[in-house]
Amino acid sequence: MISERGIEANPEKIQAIMGLRSPSSIKEMQKLTGKIASLSRFISRSADRSLPFFKALRKPKSFAWTPECEQALQELKEYLTKPPLLANPKEGETLFLYLGVSENAVSSVLVREEANSQNPVYYVSKMLQGAESRYSEMEKLALALVVTARKLRPYFQSHKVVVLTNHPLKHVMSRPEASGRLIKWAIELGQHDIEYQPRTAQKAQVLADFITELSDDPKEPEASDHTYSKWMLHVDGSSNAKNGGAGVLIQGPKGVEIEVAARLSFPVTNNEAEYEALVLGLELAYEAGARDLEVFTDSQLIAMQIEGAYETRERTMTQYKETVHRLMGKFSRCSILQVPRIENDKADALSKFGAAMDGIRDRKITALIREQSALASRTEVQVVLEAGSWMDEIIRYLEEGTLPSDPIAAKRVKFRAARFTLLDGQLYKQTVDGPLLKCLDEERASYVMREIHEGSCGNHSVARSLAQKVMRQGYFWPTLVKDSKNLVRKCESCQKYASLIHQPATPMEPIKIACPFDQWGIDIVGPFPPAQAQQKFIIVAVEYFSKWVEAEAVAKISKSEVINFIWKNIICRFGIPRILISDNGTQFQGRKIMEWCKELKIAQHFTAVANPQANGQTEVTNRTILQHLKTRLESKGSWVDELPGVLWAYRTTPRTATGETPFCLVYGTEAIIPAEIGEESQRVMQYEPETNRTERSFDLTVIEEKREAAYARILHHKGLMMKSHNRRIRPRQLQVGDLVLKKVEASKHVGKLEPPWEGPYKVVEIRKEGTYRLQDMQGRDLPRPWNIQNLKKFYA
Repeated sequence: MISERGIEANPEKIQAIMGLRSPSSIKEMQKLTGKIASLSRFISRSADRSLPFFKALRKPKSFAWTPECEQALQELKEYLTKPPLLANPKEGETLFLYLGVSENAVSSVLVREEANSQNPVYYVSKMLQGAESRYSEMEKLALALVVTARKLRPYFQSHKVVVLTNHPLKHVMSRPEASGRLIKWAIELGQHDIEYQPRTAQKAQVLADFITELSDDPKEPEASDHTYSKWMLHVDGSSNAKNGGAGVLIQGPKGVEIEVAARLSFPVTNNEAEYEALVLGLELAYEAGARDLEVFTDSQLIAMQIEGAYETRERTMTQYKETVHRLMGKFSRCSILQVPRIENDKADALSKFGAAMDGIRDRKITALIREQSALASRTEVQVVLEAGSWMDEIIRYLEEGTLPSDPIAAKRVKFRAARFTLLDGQLYKQTVDGPLLKCLDEERASYVMREIHEGSCGNHSVARSLAQKVMRQGYFWPTLVKDSKNLVRKCESCQKYASLIHQPATPMEPIKIACPFDQWGIDIVGPFPPAQAQQKFIIVAVEYFSKWVEAEAVAKISKSEVINFIWKNIICRFGIPRILISDNGTQFQGRKIMEWCKELKIAQHFTAVANPQANGQTEVTNRTILQHLKTRLESKGSWVDELPGVLWAYRTTPRTATGETPFCLVYGTEAIIPAEIGEESQRVMQYEPETNRTERSFDLTVIEEKREAAYARILHHKGLMMKSHNRRIRPRQLQVGDLVLKKVEASKHVGKLEPPWEGPYKVVEIRKEGTYRLQDMQGRDLPRPWNIQNLKKFYA
């Protein structure tokens, strides 16, 4: 219930428990625990209070209401006679959290401070189950914090929360050797704005249950007129080759400040010097009258050993630890906390002074303070500011506790810092599987990455493998994967020796056919073994509609031979074509043949360099003729004699695209083949000259119908081919000015160890989609356009 006073428990729910008689069955016990759960936010350490009830529920078959249960019920009823009034926090104010751990449960209370008083906002409690009961005390404290943050997420997301604890909870969760669960919890808590401060005396009776943080902590004295004033002790130790030093700074009430620099005239290690400083500080603080003492040291090892979080394996360290515990026992209250070195700078300076003051006891030393450098008025120095590293904010937070002024940026730094730890001034990244990774700035990261990728032990691996190898070698920076991709993408060797690209980059553009004998594709096959007349090449021409093939063996492939072939085998037999498609060979692009075609109004279409797919029909026919020649040869020089038979076989075989033979689409009927003579077919047996003349006239009359049907099948076949081609497309586009690599031309011999790509070249013109004109890096134009299938972008 919400009122002007605050948030109150529902009186009806309280009365339901107050009027409840002792349960006599499991069902009644379950009702009792359910009613307690409904009031849990108002009940301090409710899990501890309900422990006897849960023990009874564990034995449903032999239920027994024990005296322990009765006592717990009566204590609960007594507590509910004066239930706490919960406060309603104001927007943006800082809230405080007390933690409590017992043998069987973890608890917490969220409070707000107002007018020097503390008012509870919410009580949280959880029973420890299974392995949780075997956690260490520090892990139980961390669990209490995590459980509270999960349950009270709205409060943690909208308020800064200060955890009041006398235990080094923050440092235990962030140390590199922490358990996996502690690291996971630290990362989870990193999303919230959480600070850790030493406890002060609770200012409200409703918080009395949280005076003791751990079950084995000594009871802290409640605030009273006899409470001692708080003193603070800063200690630090240092050592050198001969001796050591101890620095002690004691701060007490009313401005009391005692500074001591002690020289240790015996050999000590650095850790022993730290303990010597601590022992000296405790002795001096007690003699000065301190009874409530807060000790600060920048040695994580010493603080953790005193708190019991670290073991002391060496005999000397164990003796020091026992001495410190004995001295701390003299105080009414004494706790130790590890702080960043910058917060312990005075004690650090005193310890170094103590270690260095050999032989100065009888000397007079004048202390001066210079306000300005001797060079300040004489020399002008140009200051070059170095760009900040991504590590700076995290290091400042871990070392000094410094956060950005912007609350969002501060929250982000705290969240990121949960995954890092600081050792001897070096930042390390904590990984999921345990090992620490050394964090690098941009300059050192670039060196490490290049050395691993292309150095003496590099293998030019792909980006993911490079990133994994960097991490396996123990390095980290936040843009590791992105930087690996950029390095591999821009590596010249990786680009030139990359695999050839086989996936199409642009959609298929089928050649449009208007009518028979309108378009021809022409190409040259060879060289072959020389025949009797020294023929070594075949000029092949394919008619795109009927798939009719003309081919002729020639000794050389000059422009005159090509013109003669076109005139004799195409024009004189089928008429002048409208379009002639060929590659960029000099036999087809020479001035003589181009002028001859222009006179006859034959349009020449040229495919891009090394892109035979643009003249696919001719390429397929070439392969077929070559395969048939191979299967018919008895001697290599007789291929010329076999060529007419191969052409006849091709012309009388149905083609997939048309469903008809080329002979039928040209002449209107099927040719008689030798098999019909050797074993007479029906039309040979029933042949009559008069009837044959009539049938031939009919065939020629209806030939257009056959051609229309074939045209429809051609369109359907091209549609299927386009569908199959376009499914495999991996779009790639180039712009004018882009640098590219191109495939090494087929005419060049590429050795096993030579790169399949050459360049770079510059794109200077886009002829049409997927076809580009190139220029080398000296500004010379390449003579012919190139298809994108043979190009890939070059990254410099």
